Amino acid sequence: MPKHPELFRCRVVRSERLSPSIQRVTVTGPDLAAFPWQGYDHWFRLFLRKPHQAGFVLPEISGSTWYKGFLAIPEDVRPHCANYTVADYRRASAELDIDFVVHCGPDGEAEGAAAIWACAVAPGEELALLDQGLLFECPDDASDVLVVADESGLPATCGILRSLPRDIVGRVIQEVPTAADRRELDAPAGVTVTWVVREDTAAVPGAAALAELRRHVPAGESGYAFVVGESGLATEGRRHLHRAGLPKTRITFSGFWRREVREVREVREVREQAAAA
Repeated sequence: MPKHPELFRCRVVRSERLSPSIQRVTVTGPDLAAFPWQGYDHWFRLFLRKPHQAGFVLPEISGSTWYKGFLAIPEDVRPHCANYTVADYRRASAELDIDFVVHCGPDGEAEGAAAIWACAVAPGEELALLDQGLLFECPDDASDVLVVADESGLPATCGILRSLPRDIVGRVIQEVPTAADRRELDAPAGVTVTWVVREDTAAVPGAAALAELRRHVPAGESGYAFVVGESGLATEGRRHLHRAGLPKTRITFSGFWRREVREVREVREVREQAAAA
């Protein structure tokens, strides 16, 4: 993470459905011409105006203490904040792509504040990005690279593959909700890609990728693994790889989201609606 995160103001250029489960929003702005894109899994904090808010209020950014300023903003005007990976960046046009995972309800409507925003946002909408740098930290002496992710980690997978040295060897295990969510990946010739298609809407995201990972045996102690997505995939994936002989120092893992939190919130909302009826 940068010692002094930098805030980049921008606006929406367009929003389009990239695949059944992915909505891509493209943003631009004068600030973005200087965005210090590093490739790989470059990520950022995304600030969005909530539907009920007339204005767009941002926190004061002062080194790494920005979050205190964010929480100090009154809740009714505090913007939505979430973490995302750069899906693509074009310096010449100062454009940056952000991919949002879209989970749909029984009637096909998008669920989740960020997905709903992404699917409905109009060109010109203001937003801001707080640069956070890279999580991916492959040692120079790594003999091979393993990347494992669910759909929330797909932008990271894409960025890592196109940024890796062309002579590296390794494997990718990438889970997606449907076969139509698969895409062309710019993988080095020595990196094999295993797509795991979930299909079952009731299945736990990341569980299929984890099952495939548990069948994978690291080549040795000198490899490097990057495991991201739903919290269970990240933590259990790290545990499996360490038990299989890969040192903890050579495993980067991150729970991008937690399924249990979403389920608890949904149950609470249903109960509140029933009580109000």
